[in-house]
Amino acid sequence: MLAMNYRGPLRVRIDHKPMPKIQHPQDAIIRVTRSCICGSDLHLYNGSVPDTRVGMTFGHEFIGVVEEIGAEVQKLKVGDHVMVPFNIACGKCAFCKQELYGNCHESNPQATAVGGIFGYSHTAGGYDGGQAEYVRVPYADVSPTVIPEGMDPDDAVLLTDVVPTGYQAAEMGGIQKGDTVVVFGAGPVGIMAAKCAWLFGAGRVIVFDQVDYRLEFVRNYAQCEAYNFREIDDVVVFVKKTTDWMGADVCIDAVGAEAAGNAMQTITGRKLFLQAGSATALHWAINSVKKGGIVSIVGVYGPTDNLIPIGNVVNKGITIRANQASVKRLLPKLIDHIQNGVLNPKALITHHIPLEEVSDAYRMFSAKLDNCIKPVLVPPSARM
Repeated sequence: MLAMNYRGPLRVRIDHKPMPKIQHPQDAIIRVTRSCICGSDLHLYNGSVPDTRVGMTFGHEFIGVVEEIGAEVQKLKVGDHVMVPFNIACGKCAFCKQELYGNCHESNPQATAVGGIFGYSHTAGGYDGGQAEYVRVPYADVSPTVIPEGMDPDDAVLLTDVVPTGYQAAEMGGIQKGDTVVVFGAGPVGIMAAKCAWLFGAGRVIVFDQVDYRLEFVRNYAQCEAYNFREIDDVVVFVKKTTDWMGADVCIDAVGAEAAGNAMQTITGRKLFLQAGSATALHWAINSVKKGGIVSIVGVYGPTDNLIPIGNVVNKGITIRANQASVKRLLPKLIDHIQNGVLNPKALITHHIPLEEVSDAYRMFSAKLDNCIKPVLVPPSARM
C-alpha cells in the first residue's frame, strides 16, 4: 500500500509499505478515505518530539471504510464508514472509565502520561497513522464511530481531532458568561477554540498569531478580534491594557512547542532542544490571565521540562487545565452541533491533496504557503 514514510527532520515521502494485518481479535483494518496533516504533525516533521523514528507513518486524523474486523469486534461491520478519534483507548482501564480517553493506560502502558495516539512517535505508543491507504485500528469497538448519514466527509474527518480539541480547549477554560478569552495561535485548533469560546458564553474573544492570512481567516470564521503579535511591543501589556489592567479571564495556549516571539525560548527550545520546545505562548498565557484566572493548554510540548514562570502561577492563583482531547466523550455533542449548523468545520479545509503528494503537502503547510489553513490528504481509492 501507499503510505507516508518519515525519513528524518524535514524529510517525508510517499512509499510502499506492507498492508496492515489483524494482530488482535479487537482490531479492525480501515481503508482510509480522508486524512489530515495536523499542526502537531509539524512538531514531528521538524524534529521537535523525541523518539520519532525513521520509517513511521504519521497521521492521527482520519476516516475510512471498515475492510476487515477481528473475531471479537461486535459494534462495527465491514463496509461501515467511520471516523477514528486520534486517541487509542481500551475503554476499560481506570482512566477510560473516567472518560479520560487521551490517558488510556492500556494503549501505551510504558508511558506515565499520555495514552496511545495514531502516528505520533514512540512516546505515544509507536502506532502507525492514517496518512496511508490502510491502517490498523486497535480496540475497534471503543472509539471508532460510524459517520452519520448525510454528513460531509470533510466535516467528519475534522471530528477526529480539530473540533474536539478546540472545543475542549474552551471547555477546560471554564468560560463564564461575558468572559474575555484570549487564544494564542490561529492554526486550525486555535481557530476552533475561538469559535467554540462563544458557545460557552464568552463576551469577547481575542486571537494572537504572526501570519496575516490566518488572522484574517479567524476574524471571519470566529467573529473575533485578531492581532499580529509582531506588530505589538509587548503582548502581555497589550492584553492587560485592553482589559482595564485586570488581564483576560481565560487564556488558551493552542500553539505548543514551536511558538515564535521570544528569542531565548526559540534558541533553547527549538534550536538547542534544551527544553521541550519554545514555551513563549505559555508564558504569555500565564502572564496575561487575570489573578484567579484559568489557563487552558492544548498545544503540544515534548515530554521533558519547560522553562515556565511557575512563581507567577502560584502568586496569581491561576488554575491550569490541560490534556489531550477526549474525543469519544465529546463526539455526540459535536455531531449535534454540526448537524444543527452551529459549527461548520469543513470551512477550515483549504486544500485537498492526493496522498501521493504528501511531501509537497508537508512543505506547503509547514511554510504556510498558498494561504493554507488545513490540508487534507486523499488516497487513490477515495478519488475514484
